[in-house]
Amino acid sequence: RNEDKSSIARVKMDAQSLIKDLSNRVQTNDIDGGKAVLTQLKIWMLDLSAGDATPESVSLAAAALELGVLLSVADGDLDAFARNISQLKPYYSALRSSAPPAERKCHVLGLNLMNLLVDNRLSEFHAELELLTEEEAGTPYVSFPITLERQLMVGSYDEVLDAGSNVPDPSYGFFMDNLVETVRDSIADCVEVSYKSLRLTEAAKMMKFDAVDELREYVAESRADWIVEGDELTFQPPPMGRKAVDIPSKSLISQSLTYALELERIV
Repeated sequence: RNEDKSSIARVKMDAQSLIKDLSNRVQTNDIDGGKAVLTQLKIWMLDLSAGDATPESVSLAAAALELGVLLSVADGDLDAFARNISQLKPYYSALRSSAPPAERKCHVLGLNLMNLLVDNRLSEFHAELELLTEEEAGTPYVSFPITLERQLMVGSYDEVLDAGSNVPDPSYGFFMDNLVETVRDSIADCVEVSYKSLRLTEAAKMMKFDAVDELREYVAESRADWIVEGDELTFQPPPMGRKAVDIPSKSLISQSLTYALELERIV
C-alpha cells in the first residue's frame, strides 16, 4: 500500500512537471512541442479517470486541458479547441464547489463564449451564461464576449469593430478577426438592400475597410453579384435583357405575403 501511495505521488509530480513544461511552451508559442507534452498529459488523464480522481488530480487535469485550449487557439485549430473544451467540462463540474474561479479558467470560459458567438450558436452561448457565477461573469475575460453579444443584438456594429483594439488578451484576436468578418457580412447585407449603388469610398467607409483595395478584394471573394465600374459599386443588378413585363410581379407579391403571414404566425 505504501508503494502504491509512493507511485501515485511520483505520477502527480510527473504531471505537475509536464504542466509546467506545457505552460512554458504555450507562453513561448511552441505549438509542436506543446502538442507533444499535451499528448503525454492526456495519457496520464486516462489512467486518472480509471481510479485516481482526487481533487488535486482533477485540478491538475483541468489545468492541462486549459493550457490545451490556449494552445489550440494559438494554433488556430478550432477542432482541437472544441475537443479540449468538451473534455474540460466534467472537470469543471467536479471542481464547482471549490474556491473562487482562477484567472485561467475565466480566460478559457471567455474564449469558449467568443467561439460560440462567432459561430452564431446563440442558444449555446446563453446556456453557457446560465452556468457562470457572478464572479466569473464579472471578470474582463467573460464580460468582454457578453458585451459583444449585446452590441450585436442591437446592431451596434461600430462598437463591435472597435472592440478589437480592447481585447482582454491577445488570444481573443483570433476570434475577433472572424467576428469582424461576420459583422462585415451583416453590414454588406444591409447595404445592398438599402442602395442601388455607392461610390467605392463611401462603401468602404460603411463596411469599415481601411482602403478601397480591401473592399475590391472583398467583392471579388465574397460578393460575386456586386459590380465594380470605375469608382462606383452597383448592387443587385437587374438580369440582362429582361423587361419589366417579364417579371412575375403578382407571383412575387403573393410569395411575399405568404412569407409575411408565416413569419407573423411564428412570432
